[in-house]
Amino acid sequence: MFPDDILEAARSVIQAAQARGLTIATAESCTGGLVAAALTAVPGSSAVMDRGFVTYSNTAKAQMLGVAEDLISQHGAVSEPVARSMADGAEEHSGAQVTVSITGIAGPGGGSAEKPVGLVHFAANGPAGQVHAERRFGDIGRDGIRADSVRVALALLLDRLSD
Repeated sequence: MFPDDILEAARSVIQAAQARGLTIATAESCTGGLVAAALTAVPGSSAVMDRGFVTYSNTAKAQMLGVAEDLISQHGAVSEPVARSMADGAEEHSGAQVTVSITGIAGPGGGSAEKPVGLVHFAANGPAGQVHAERRFGDIGRDGIRADSVRVALALLLDRLSD
């Protein structure tokens, strides 16, 4: 189902979480649960994978993760503040110690000059705090943007588990 590099990255995340005795939760928008799916493709992941939130709509981000509606209206769903709030909400609503969030524009439509197709914001929480990343993958196709987003999210999780 997933390319070898994604499965290997997911294995590394699961092994690092097991070694540290930490649990993981994901908060995904444009990836629609693909990060959680990659993690749970790894045998033994149930020991550390707590849950995944698929919050595709703004209403879901607010209801499931507690993202403030005024934050979304002020910055847009695809923004650093919303990605950070999503990661915090995943932590708060799951009890997991390590979280990652993804919000972006996978296309083919929905982009603008300010926020083009391929713009994705990420945030990850862990014992050493929170990090944010922004990627502009370009209009490489919906599948490409989503797959590359999974790669970035897994790398951020591993980073948070390594601190």
